[in-house]
Amino acid sequence: MELIVLATVKVGLIGKTNTGKTTFFNAATLGLAEVSTYPFTTKQPNYGTANVISLCVCREFGVKDSPKNSKCVEGWRYIPVELIDLPGLIKGAWAGKGLGNQFLSVASQSDVLLHVVDASGSVDEEGRLTEPGSGDPLADYYDIEEELVMWLMKLIEKNDDKIIKSVKSGKSIAESMAEILKGVKISEEHIVQALNLSNLKDKDFENWTPLDDKKFSQTLREIAKPTIVVANKMDLDTAPEYFKKLRDNLPDKIVVPCSAEAELSLRRAEQKGLIKYIPGQETFEIIKMDGLTERQKWALDYIARKILGEYMRTGVQFALNVAVFKLLKMNTVYPVYDPQKLSDKHGNILPDVLLMPDNSTVEDLAKEIHTELTRGLLYAIDARTGLRLPVNYKLKDRDVLSIYSTTRRG
Repeated sequence: MELIVLATVKVGLIGKTNTGKTTFFNAATLGLAEVSTYPFTTKQPNYGTANVISLCVCREFGVKDSPKNSKCVEGWRYIPVELIDLPGLIKGAWAGKGLGNQFLSVASQSDVLLHVVDASGSVDEEGRLTEPGSGDPLADYYDIEEELVMWLMKLIEKNDDKIIKSVKSGKSIAESMAEILKGVKISEEHIVQALNLSNLKDKDFENWTPLDDKKFSQTLREIAKPTIVVANKMDLDTAPEYFKKLRDNLPDKIVVPCSAEAELSLRRAEQKGLIKYIPGQETFEIIKMDGLTERQKWALDYIARKILGEYMRTGVQFALNVAVFKLLKMNTVYPVYDPQKLSDKHGNILPDVLLMPDNSTVEDLAKEIHTELTRGLLYAIDARTGLRLPVNYKLKDRDVLSIYSTTRRG
């Protein structure tokens, strides 16, 4: 089977304006989106391709791979994901203030969110740049979270009548809500979990109070749109204290220290052939010392000491990897045509890798490769063991499988 459909994971960048979201976007995608110091520079969403990085199976099998839908660098597989840089939020966005409506409509399409906070305290309540240390990153975080919850709560309340009518027709609350919320990538499973955790599964929806609405919306937001907090601008002197404050006050959140500016500098220098740098690594190597200006030498030395020396990484690649592999619990799976040669029909070794959600099965994998494979689906062959795996076999990370069907083989 030749057609491989890469189910793109969508990662949304959220946060107040001037927190460095667009710099993060440019660093992760090597894009050229506009960066400025005035509020709402990003008036339209920026879409780009970033990568998450996973240890490739090529070295385990002792083969030289020839990737098609991804790339392999020194034994690490770079897997594309879609990164969306969204217009910045301010208080009242859910009611349409600023660019709120536009932001929230796009945020709803993301599978996972990176909430970028200015950890240096250089942004005021309205998203304007101010003296480092005079802002409040923790308050900024709560402001944006409140906007997301309010948006979701108002979306549900707006459709109260439809939900009640559906429940009265015999459907469950979860089924009824799922019909309304499927357009914002919220599933029935998400809703069931939120009902259980908010202790509302047995309460008649018509009798929900405003407090019930808020509690449910907060819980559903956490489940359906999992989020990592990116403490950006860690290269500034005021950031470490605020980073500790964020981490101490958000014990249930993953807070990643980050310098998007440092990552962008390293990626640009690597692109120009001045240094050797693999995103996410703890070091870089200067290749052309005589090609660097004094300013560039100073900047690279500063990054080595202040960022990599203190935090081991810039945080950009780490945040993306954690979002996809830890929060979304994605597994990497390598479909092949020939399980002995680990190749497709044209002899390409380990040509493709797919990101598959946890608890996905062989049947789910077949659907991702090509829907025709599911017709007459028989089994899969494990390339490591040669064993036949049933269609309901749950995929594991780094599985290498060949799928057999009565119609086609992939």
